[in-house]
This record gives sequence, structure tokens and C-alpha cells, in this order.
Amino acid sequence: MTAARNIGVQSYCFRRFTDNRRVIELTRQIGVDRVEICSVHANFDDVEAFKGIVDLYGNAGIKIVSLGVQRFVGDVSRERKWFACAQAAGAGHISAHFTVGTFATAIPAVAALCDEFGVRVGIHCHGGYNFGGSPDVLEHLLQLGGKNIGINLDTAWCMQIGPYAGDPVQWIRERFRGRIYGVHYKDFVFDRRGQWKDVVIGTGNLDLPGVVAALEETGFDGMAVVEYEADPENPVPALAQCVRRIRDLTSSSG
Repeated sequence: MTAARNIGVQSYCFRRFTDNRRVIELTRQIGVDRVEICSVHANFDDVEAFKGIVDLYGNAGIKIVSLGVQRFVGDVSRERKWFACAQAAGAGHISAHFTVGTFATAIPAVAALCDEFGVRVGIHCHGGYNFGGSPDVLEHLLQLGGKNIGINLDTAWCMQIGPYAGDPVQWIRERFRGRIYGVHYKDFVFDRRGQWKDVVIGTGNLDLPGVVAALEETGFDGMAVVEYEADPENPVPALAQCVRRIRDLTSSSG
């Protein structure tokens, strides 16, 4: 199974369920055994406590593959703990945001931590209204950060910036070829005002087969999770459909 198809789930989908034992149950119900864990379900400032969470998931047969999304501002003493948590989980990836006021300091500090801990950081592209969503900004941040800082491609938020600049397949194949370190499989539909709505991946505007094919053709080797933020009180049915959409691609293409 390729990395593009070896999917997990973003724990934020289960944000209404703060007990990790319940999150483990829900993760199993949707049919995956990998998770990107967010701060709703773990305190990344407490490394020793986090090790207990790693054991809880590991004993249930679920691997923590990434942390985040974390907002880095260059507070090295604090942010080092986040890398220590990733290392404790055996996770090779942290999803990240940077801020316009602190990126010049934060990017070099994070790059040094990446080197120290052997963990890559993927900048989460969060739409046209958020710093780090614009492809021009992302290109600049990648130039500053070096090889261990890449992109966590959130497919829906990529599309939100517009159909020309925000084409996930083009980002993978051309603009950010080889620098996609994480993927959030997410899909939006948009109304006439540009307001977005979460839908099951592949049923909205996302070219899901095209994205998976592009990832595989370009040798993607990072982490990939499904993310559906609607229906927070009962996210399992839609998330299970998201997983099946990926599984159907797997079975149809061998």
C-alpha cells in the first residue's frame, strides 16, 4: 500500500470526544489504524504525560503518525517539547502554522529542531485568508526552511483560495513537487458567496483520484489522514464513507 493510500484520521474530527479511549473506538469504527493527534486530545507541553497517550494508542494497535496543527512562533524551549512528543510517538511529521509577525525567527528555529529530532514539518495550507495559505507565501517559507520543512496539503483549503492558484493536483505535480510531507484529505463545496461546506471526500470539488495518482506518481512518502469537520457530534458515518472512497480507489487500481 502506498503512503497516499495508507490513511489515518485527524483527531480533530472527534473534537467533541475528549477521552482518548473513545477516540480509539471511533477510529476503529471508521476502519483505520493511524491518527494525527491534535491538542484537543493531548498536551504536547507535557512530554511524560504524552508518552502515556502513545502507549494507550499503541496498545490498541493505532499508530500516531503526526502531531498538530501546531502554531510555531520561535519559542524554542516550548516547541522543543512538541518535537520530543513526536519522537516519543515515532511520528515523523508535525503539522504547522506560522504567523506573519514571527515567521522570520520561527522558521530557522523549527528547521534546527527538525534536524535535531529527525522530524519533518508540514506547513498546513489554510485557505486564502490565513498566512501560509497563499502559494507565494508557502514558496517563500520553504526557501527559508530548507529540506525538512515542506507542506501539509489540506486539499479543501487549497481549493478555497481559488481554482487557478488552488489546484491540489497542480501543487503536487508541479508547484510543490517533492515537498508535500503531509496530506489532509478534505473536500468542500462552495455557495455563490464563496462560503464553504465540508462534504465526504470526492463528492464535492476535489478530484480525489487525481490527487492520489499525483501523490503516487511523485513518490509521496509522508503521512495522510482524512478530515471531515462537519457533524462533530456524530462524525463516524461521513468519515467511514471518506475511508471507503480511498479504499475503493485502492481496489479498483490494484
